[in-house]
Amino acid sequence: MKKLIPFVIVLFLCFACKNENTSRDTAKAENALETTTEKPEFAIIIHGGAGTILKRNMTPEKEAAYKAKLEEAIRVGYEILKNGGSSLDAVTKTINVMEDSPLFNAGKGAVFTNAETNELDASIMDGKTLNAGASAGTTTVRNPIDLARVVMDNSKHVMLSGKGAELFAEEQGLTLVEPSYFHTDRRLESLKRVKEREAKKVGKVDTESAYLDFYDADIKNAKFGTVGCAALDKNGNLAAGTSTGGMTNKRYGRVGDAPIIGSGTYANNATCAVSSTGWGEYFIRAQVAHDISALMDYKGLSLKEASKLVLNKVKDLGGDGGIVAVDKNGNMVAEFNTAGMYRATMNDKGELVIGIYEQ
Repeated sequence: MKKLIPFVIVLFLCFACKNENTSRDTAKAENALETTTEKPEFAIIIHGGAGTILKRNMTPEKEAAYKAKLEEAIRVGYEILKNGGSSLDAVTKTINVMEDSPLFNAGKGAVFTNAETNELDASIMDGKTLNAGASAGTTTVRNPIDLARVVMDNSKHVMLSGKGAELFAEEQGLTLVEPSYFHTDRRLESLKRVKEREAKKVGKVDTESAYLDFYDADIKNAKFGTVGCAALDKNGNLAAGTSTGGMTNKRYGRVGDAPIIGSGTYANNATCAVSSTGWGEYFIRAQVAHDISALMDYKGLSLKEASKLVLNKVKDLGGDGGIVAVDKNGNMVAEFNTAGMYRATMNDKGELVIGIYEQ
């Protein structure tokens, strides 16, 4: 027995030494993986709305116009990030381009309310400070995302609405326009078609319940044109913003998810930046943008895993739409449960990817 003890000790030491070497080799491999996995210096992703976007309904000319505007918009943000600018500036200026285009349901291309007016909403959030700003129901502010930005930067508030928001915009020197600036024949024709369908379904009964019954049945066939952007800058700061004209034929001062922090927009340097588009009532109930961040923070899910899970929750509730997002490591995702979503991405290498349809 005494002779066996030294032998056992030798075996133990050899085993320990082998395990130590194996651990060192594993650590080296992991370190090598970390050093070879290159983190992008910056990244930017945008959307121009999700919904029933089918190739068979799109002319080559119209498709080319959307792709050209998406590229124009994202390149503005890309240049800001490339030159060391902030993610907040990249988000703001990128969204400005889409707000100034009649192609999207934001700014110039905003849809009409039941009263044949245009009411606009927007929000923005800083992932570094968790500061945020939003505006709702404005009719004279040319670029609502600019108003959201000054609410965040120059006030103690997060959201301003209606006439008060417009007064603040004027005090801040933002560009104001006549409400007619937002008028486009295409959007007005869309409203008329919706009203015609509503009249056939509802008849002459003009009650809130009748309106909501139609709203619930018809809205699944509508295309959502909200615009949004999420970005990561060279300093590691995330930001997100969203802007919209809301829902065609909306009434009663309806406000969707776009100006709601945590629903339409969220950014946190610890996790990700998200901008949403879709059926706003469900995105509000599911707190889509924040829930994606929370799943990454609390459960350690990847951005893609969290995004898919949250959109499945929205679908289970009865809603649809999509999101674009970028995480703190520069990973980008564009997830949607509709037939299509206007979208584009650019990384620090200048690689541009544009998509419209599901595939």
